[in-house]
Amino acid sequence: MSKLNLTRPLVFFDLETTGVNIASDRIVELSYHKLYPNGSSEGKTYRVKPVMLQGGEEVQMHIPEEAAAVHGIHDEDVKDCPTFKQIAQEVADVLVGSDLAGYNSAHFDLPLLAEEFARTNVDIDLKRMQMVDAFTIFTKNEPRNLTAAYKFYCGKDLSNAHSANADTMATYEVLMAQLERYELPDTVAGLAEYTQGSKKFADFAGRIYLDEQGEECFNFGKYKDQRVRDVMRKDTGYYGWLLNADFPEYTKRIFTRIYLSLRS
Repeated sequence: MSKLNLTRPLVFFDLETTGVNIASDRIVELSYHKLYPNGSSEGKTYRVKPVMLQGGEEVQMHIPEEAAAVHGIHDEDVKDCPTFKQIAQEVADVLVGSDLAGYNSAHFDLPLLAEEFARTNVDIDLKRMQMVDAFTIFTKNEPRNLTAAYKFYCGKDLSNAHSANADTMATYEVLMAQLERYELPDTVAGLAEYTQGSKKFADFAGRIYLDEQGEECFNFGKYKDQRVRDVMRKDTGYYGWLLNADFPEYTKRIFTRIYLSLRS
């Protein structure tokens, strides 16, 4: 059926969240479908209680009505569910040693997942994993949304759209159909390069890219296209501004690593 040549497992995943802000929103549902090189697979869906720190203690976050209207998950549905911190190690164990695939996940689901891990003590480096985005393949060839993609490639209507499990399985079927239809790379590395393009980023939010020498460069603001290291040498106050700005924690950690390396 598939032209995909796997050398290690590929984990299809999807998130439902409290909103669309990578830095401040939280996961309320996570689903994955793990495909192994031998053709076997396994999957699971987690409901997650979103929490935030308030007065030094974790309290449940409210799921806004506009978000609940999309995925159908309300505060009451997750009040007795584990927090992400409680399932983080289990999720990490699924992901480690694998590559990742999703639908429009490279710019939202993956950065938000990295933020959730950054709030835990679980040691996992998502940057070590190749990321295949079926949405990018779709928009390069047949620009539409997941429901249309599922109808176009699989000839079926997507029922229960915006549930993490339905979207995860639809993404899996769409990618398999894309591999049959188009002349695409048959490796995860090749598909990741195809979907991500030539520009490589150091973070998931796309704030820091790597130049041809592999040096981190700003992708925004007054120092856009300048090396982070060079800017921090000449404008030491800029680091303080970066830490107080509304950037994802993962991005701030990269700035901190570079800043501390200049003072070691």
